[in-house]
Order: sequence, then C-alpha cells, then structure tokens
Amino acid sequence: MLRQTGFAGAIIGLLSGVAIAQVQTTGGDGAIVLAPIYINLGESRIDAEKSGRAYTVITGEQLVQNQTRYVADALRQVPGFAVSRGGSYGGLTQVRVRGAEANHLLVMIDGVEASETGNGEFDFGGLPVADVDHIEILRGPQSAFWGSNALAGVVNIITKGGTRDGFKISGRSEAGTDGTWLGNVLLQGGADNYDFALSGTYRQNKGFNISNFGSEKDGDKNGSINGKFKVDITPDVVVDGTFRYVNRRSDLDPDGGYGTPFQGLVVDGDDQTTTKELLGSLGITWTSLDGALTQKARISDTNTLRDNLKHDEYISGNEGNRLNGSYQATYKFDTPAFANARHQITAGYQGERETFQQRPAKADFASPYFDASQFEKHDRTMHSFVGEYRGEFFDQLYLNAAVRHDDNDRFKDASTYSLGAAWKIPDWGTRLHSSVGTGVTNPTFYDQFGYIPSSYKGNPNLRPEKSLGWDVGVEQSFFDEQLVVDVTYFRQNLTDEITSIATPDFRYTPVNQDGRSKRQGVEVAATLNLTSGFTTTATYTYTDAKDPDGQIEIRRPKHSGSLNAAYTFLEDRARVFGEVTFNGKMEDTAFTPPLPTRVVLKDYTLVTIGGSYKFSDKMEAYARIENLFDEDYQEIFGFNTPGRTAFVGLKGSF
Repeated sequence: MLRQTGFAGAIIGLLSGVAIAQVQTTGGDGAIVLAPIYINLGESRIDAEKSGRAYTVITGEQLVQNQTRYVADALRQVPGFAVSRGGSYGGLTQVRVRGAEANHLLVMIDGVEASETGNGEFDFGGLPVADVDHIEILRGPQSAFWGSNALAGVVNIITKGGTRDGFKISGRSEAGTDGTWLGNVLLQGGADNYDFALSGTYRQNKGFNISNFGSEKDGDKNGSINGKFKVDITPDVVVDGTFRYVNRRSDLDPDGGYGTPFQGLVVDGDDQTTTKELLGSLGITWTSLDGALTQKARISDTNTLRDNLKHDEYISGNEGNRLNGSYQATYKFDTPAFANARHQITAGYQGERETFQQRPAKADFASPYFDASQFEKHDRTMHSFVGEYRGEFFDQLYLNAAVRHDDNDRFKDASTYSLGAAWKIPDWGTRLHSSVGTGVTNPTFYDQFGYIPSSYKGNPNLRPEKSLGWDVGVEQSFFDEQLVVDVTYFRQNLTDEITSIATPDFRYTPVNQDGRSKRQGVEVAATLNLTSGFTTTATYTYTDAKDPDGQIEIRRPKHSGSLNAAYTFLEDRARVFGEVTFNGKMEDTAFTPPLPTRVVLKDYTLVTIGGSYKFSDKMEAYARIENLFDEDYQEIFGFNTPGRTAFVGLKGSF
C-alpha cells in the first residue's frame, strides 16, 4: 500500500500527464504554442475543449517521438485504461476502460467499426501504429453517439491521409532483439481537388517462450495495407473512401488439457492462429445553404476470417461480417440576440446487418453434444435512429446532448441518452467538464449461439448489457498553458451483465446476471511543456471495480499510472526520452484443478528509454530499449511476458 501510494504521490507531485495531447509549435520567442485539437463525438466533429466528456488525443507526432510500435502500448499511457496481453508480441491483447469488460470498448478505424462480430472485442495485438495519424479516445458511456459496444468508451483511430501539394514518399525500417524486423512505406499525394494515401507495413518477430513448460518460442507475422482518398466533385460535394487489409499469423501455446497435471496451464505447442481482416467504406458529404446544412451518407463493411492451426493443419475457425449504412443531416444556426449562441442539430439513421459462422473442428462431430445449428451462418439486423444537439453560449459554456434508439431483431430493443457540459471560465485558465449517459453492449454471437459443443452452449434469450455512468472533472492550466492538469472522478454501474453458469449436463451457458456491477475511480492527468526543450507527461488512475457479488473484477489494477519525460536539444535535431509504466497488483482466474480459483498477479513497473537524431529534414535514426530492468511480470495468469529488448531503426522521406 505504501508503494502504491508513493507512486501515486510522485505522479501527482510531478504535475504532468497526457490528459490533452496537443500539437506543439514554436513561437517567435521560443515559447511552445499549443494548437487546438478536435475530436469526433459520433455525429459531429468539434473542438475538444467544447466537449463535456473525458477525452484523450494521442497525436502522430507523439507516437513517432516515443517510438511507439503498437496502439496497445500507446493506450497504456491513457488514464482509465488497463491493457492485458496474452503472451508474445501479436498475442491476444484486451483493453478495459474504467473497470469495464473488453467488449464494452468500441474501436473505430477511419470511421469503420473494427470490433469483431463473434465476440464483440477488438484484438489490439495486431494493430501497429506505423500508419496512424492520431488516436481519439472518449471515456464513459458513449452509446447515444456511437451505438452498441460503446458502453465504457471509444477508441477512434485515424490513419494518415493525403496531401494536396504534390507527392511524398516516406518510410521506416527497424530491427531488434527476438528476431524483430519492421518495414513501412507511405505514399501521399494529391492536387487541388483530390488527395490520397497508401501505406504498407510488415512486422515480424520470432518471439520468446510464453510457457513455463518447455523452450519453444512463439512469434508473430503481421502485414497490412491501408488506403484512403478524398475527391471534391464540386466545392460543396466531397466523396471519400477507405480500405484496410490485415494478414496475421501468430504462434500460440495450448492449455495442458482437461484431467492432466497441466490443466489450466499454458504448455508448449505448435498451435497457430491466422487472421485476415478487411475493412472498407465509401462516403459522400454535401454542404448547402451557405454551409448551414451538411448531409453525410456512408456505407462500410468489415470482414474477419480466422483459422486455428495445429501442426500446420486446420482444426477450427470462424468468419464474421458487418455491413453498415448511415445517413445524417446537420443544421447550424446562430442566435446573437440570445446568449450570443451558436446551435447545431443533427438527425440520423443507421442500419446494420451482422453475420457470423463458426466452422467446426473434427472433434466437434464426435461430441455427444454436437449441434449442427451452432455451425450455421447466423445473422441479425439493427436499425438505429439518432438525434443530437450542440450549443455554445457566451463563448464559454458548451452543452451537448444525444438520444438513440436501437431496434434489434434478435433481442430486446435499447434506448440510450447522453448529456455533457463544459464551462471554460474566462481569465482563470479553468475548464469544468461533466457528462452523464447510458450505454449498451449487445450479446455476442458466441453468447447467443455457442461455440464449443462439449463445454459451452449459447443462450438466444439474452438481453443487452446496460450501463449508467457519469463523471465530473476540472482542468486547470498554469503559466500560459505550459502546464495543464486535469482531475476527473467517474462512477459507472452495469446491469444485466452477461456471465456464464454451469448447467446440469456439466457445460456452461451465458445468462444475464442479477444485481449491479459497480465501478468508480479517479483519473489524474496533465501536460508540462517548457521553453528549454524539456517536456514531461504522466497519468494516474484509481479504479474500484466489483461484480454484483462484491468480488473484484479480474485484470483491473486498482492503481496504475505512467510517466514520460523528454529533452530536445541541438536545435531540435536530437531527442532523448524515458517512459515509466506502472501496473498495480490485480486478480485473475486460474482454471486449475480441482476448481477455478482466484490468483493475485503482482504489480510491475516497466521502463523504456530511447533517443533519436535527425541528420537532415528527410533522414532520422533512432534507438530504444524496452523493459530496461528486465522486469519479470504477468498480465494474464500463466503467460510469460517479454524481458529486456532493444531496437534500432531509420526513417526518411523523399
């Protein structure tokens, strides 16, 4: 307890963090000027400071400077976020926000929902940052704006777009320990009325042994292609499109097997998973009435194909698809005589059809519980209607509200709402912000239809999980905004939580649990920028998450935080940095005989150091060491995690 409290005190005492990431430019007097940033709130894009919601924006510049390689590693620095990776690089990586479940976080990539249809989660293990322009993060219930799965928050990832001033090619390459190699190439270009971007990234590593039994290494190969374009058909009509293709192959180790001494433990094996993801969208934006009316229509599609292999032979797999179409109209108007106000009203419709099919393994046919219906292609449809209001009063008070109704064909309908307010007090450097809202997460296809005939059967009568949450915070800037501190208290309750119970035939089935799961906590974050080239950021989060029985939720540390310090010198050509990530002790479940039991995973602190040097405006070399002190830790029970690793690389542009 003293160790945890001491760490929290150190973080707060340093008065530094990443609550509001902003693009930094240098003014004529050498002072750092913070440019405004924007976030997407579902139906509209606004100045971030005008939102009452707790948010974080991670810029592409930050990702480059800190040499971040996976989006999950960037999210470790975000208040309220807990990251758990199962094993080696590229292994299943879950992210939990404010004590919620992993499938309570909605993940969007270039406006396309990327979470899988089968389990409702997004696996962050296969998402490098090489082509990411920035990441927008909202915490708290956001379903009124974003729909199902935004019960606890949203991660909105925007990839790099084109330019309208010619053509540019850039790239990077790096190598490191554990047989790691990365290569990335980005082409950007355009002219007066169009722009485009096309990138390709490949990363591989031989990995390390994730099991305590044996010496076989578990690696990962990940290749992706990302593209986007925008064309001005007329000054008022713009067409845009995106696509993304990911092909992954990850080594796994299986469970020791039921009835063996290694039951519930990870043992060496040559299991692998191959995953192919394809996301795409096409949209049109039409502006009229001198910019007062904006109409948008978009169609998007997501497809995920997964195969599980053993001895390089197929043993099982699944495929999921999500087709989404939306339309929205936004009208803006001013009332100068009334509170010098600006108003924005949005109405929209969204239609979605999801399909999922589990492909059986040979062993499934031999199971006495085999049910052919589990392997049929299942589908479901949802129609959603959305309304949103946004108002600005006296250039200091900002209100936003939204309502949504989801009409579901396979389970109970759901209605959600959201209210937010921010007050930027003039001449004080103070911004008060608060929000309240409801969220839902729909049952997954796994929940409804089952996927392991011998041990698990679905429940088609499940209801959506529901949540009510609120937060209140204060953001204070000092010294002409060189120091910004934000403190937020949050509280969120979950009802109809889906959990699994044993059945009389010795299998498990999901049910909606009675009672409320209670989550509350405090998020502290700030940013310190000095004119001498020194910057430091830090976060601290306290999370108290319990299920309806009062038991602590697994893989949610009560205390967590981060610290990042950097120094730029030699006329901004050289940069060194250090990064510290702290994860307090947390509980997990060990499925070892005779019955599943709770275990405590010890707290850990990871240190990364690195530096870079620019030879010119077009060429830069860099190096970093991760887990500097070779910390031995676990994020999921039974899985080893990487030790000290080192990387060197080169990036340039033409």
